[in-house]
Amino acid sequence: MKVSDLIEQLNLEVISGEKGLDREVTGAYVSDLLSDVMGNARESQMWITLQVHQNVMAIASLKDLAAVILVKGLRPHESTIRHSNDEQIPILSTTDSTFEISGKLFELLKKEGCLA
Repeated sequence: MKVSDLIEQLNLEVISGEKGLDREVTGAYVSDLLSDVMGNARESQMWITLQVHQNVMAIASLKDLAAVILVKGLRPHESTIRHSNDEQIPILSTTDSTFEISGKLFELLKKEGCLA
């Protein structure tokens, strides 16, 4: 399943990184601790977080993540948006809590057989 397939189904807003909407998604990782994500997230996963600074994109790029989902309607810093566009890794936003969007994404990926 591609990032673009999940946007409408999960009611996500695309903030930046539109050129990466065709990235394949194999699961998700949920954490607000950058070192945890760096050590444990896997390629092609979506990262669900409340972190909004540009280091988020450094980690997303390093791990070759499919996209970043910001929770609770949070907005990224301008430098984060620029980095997202440069790396072609989408930043998406939801008004859902971390718990809510994680559950919705898990159920959708499970139903579609996309979990790695």
